[in-house]
Amino acid sequence: MAREQLQVLDALDAAKTQLYHFTAIVIAGMGFFTDAYDLFSISLVTRLLGRIYYTNFAAPKPGTLPPRVSSSVTGVALVGTLMGQLFFGWLGDKMGRKKVYGVTLILMIVCSLASGLSFGATPKGVMATLCFFRFWLGFGIGGDYPLSATIMSEYANKRTRGAFIAAVFAMQGFGILTSGVVALIVSVAFDHAYGAPAYEDNPAASTVPQADYIWRIILMFGAVPAALTFYWRMKMPETARYTALVAKNAKQAAQDMAKVLNVDLDPEEEKVEKLAQKPTNNFGLFSKQFLRRHGLHLLGTTTTWFLLDIAFYSNNLFQKDIFSAIGWIPPAKEMNAVHEVFRVAKAQTLIALFATVPGYWFTVLLIDVIGRFAIQLMGFFFMTVFMFALAIPYDHWTIKKNRIGFVVMYSLTFFFANFGPNATTFVVPAEIFPARLRSTCHGISAAAGKAGAIVGAFGFLYAAQPKDPSKRDAGYPAGIGVKYSLVVLGCVNALGLLFTFLVPEPKGKSLEELSGENEDDVDEPTGQAPTAHRTVPV
Repeated sequence: MAREQLQVLDALDAAKTQLYHFTAIVIAGMGFFTDAYDLFSISLVTRLLGRIYYTNFAAPKPGTLPPRVSSSVTGVALVGTLMGQLFFGWLGDKMGRKKVYGVTLILMIVCSLASGLSFGATPKGVMATLCFFRFWLGFGIGGDYPLSATIMSEYANKRTRGAFIAAVFAMQGFGILTSGVVALIVSVAFDHAYGAPAYEDNPAASTVPQADYIWRIILMFGAVPAALTFYWRMKMPETARYTALVAKNAKQAAQDMAKVLNVDLDPEEEKVEKLAQKPTNNFGLFSKQFLRRHGLHLLGTTTTWFLLDIAFYSNNLFQKDIFSAIGWIPPAKEMNAVHEVFRVAKAQTLIALFATVPGYWFTVLLIDVIGRFAIQLMGFFFMTVFMFALAIPYDHWTIKKNRIGFVVMYSLTFFFANFGPNATTFVVPAEIFPARLRSTCHGISAAAGKAGAIVGAFGFLYAAQPKDPSKRDAGYPAGIGVKYSLVVLGCVNALGLLFTFLVPEPKGKSLEELSGENEDDVDEPTGQAPTAHRTVPV
């Protein structure tokens, strides 16, 4: 049976869209801008790192990072992110969202700068230092996922909550776009200042010594937007839902939100004390009550995020390899080192500008209109369709006159990933779990996603290698090739579509309605929640 909502929470649910909503979006969103910039900028410079540190000038092609080094440089930040999501997600429920929010940002700022300052007397030393700092960079990024999503969901009104959380996540698109733009600017500047011949014309002169500054500048720039928002992140008050429902400090919650909303609010301290005694507000993550109420929901959020990120990170981190395979980026030997950075950045920037960023903002505009479930189902469906459409007639797309068709369809997979599960898998876990477990459950869901990203990053790196030894990167075993790798990714997306049916629709409901915190009690004989919370709404 539903009970009366706390006045402070009711005021948040019913609040009109105000300046503080947009302030929260920018503050939380700039963290995600930095997250995406740092995670995806590495794909712009891995080829340059191979040229600088692993080129044998007697070889017919410029050097590439050895398999283990390449997988470590690409994947170590994802491993750190997974661990950070679990740790900071748990810590956000134990200590409060605000107390640990600044720590994640400091980690991102310091480690972004340190990544660009990686040092060593040998190539192995430089790569080891880079991996060390990128692990801790990922650890800080991981904390930003559950904390930013939870803070935004707890600040938002229920009418536009989905759009606000999605807008925070949409800053990821601008981070990906900016990483490409920064790489373009830096590479053009260095190419203009230090012209060099193509590798096939003069291997030794094709990589100028100054190229070592390029990857460092690109990686370090990620610290700038995060540093600009640090002060404002520290000034944000703790969310009223954490203060009232978890910390049980009704007076502080009312005071904080009265300043934000510019209204007088009754602390309702007696009501908060009474709520604290309710069994519905006391069960833990590993209890039977949680399993009955939210077990299928957590299974749905973890599996869909896991499956989505296998495909999403494979596509994002290895765009350069796919575009090289179809001939959109020239062979490495036909370019100098700096020009190769430019061509890779140009391809990523075009995809981000015309597919990635629009996809995010279509979600922002429509998520509270058609709902999370419909967007996620549609996104997985079209990702599956376009992956198979690329894979099955793959040889057709490698013909020069058909390459633009491949790029268009490949771009549509990014569009429907972002106007689809890449956004909704972030939004829903911040809405459907109880306040005392919300950050933890979001962290678990996000960590499952990063496990998928690791599978995608490491798996695609090896799987996409052609069987023809002359076309493979040095040191790699034969894989199944790009064609069959795309078939596998299509099957992964189809599985994501099926698991979407485990995820409930939160549109138009308060967080307390969704989590069951708005009920009087569990059923006495069995401890089960009312039927509405055991079914899976679609």
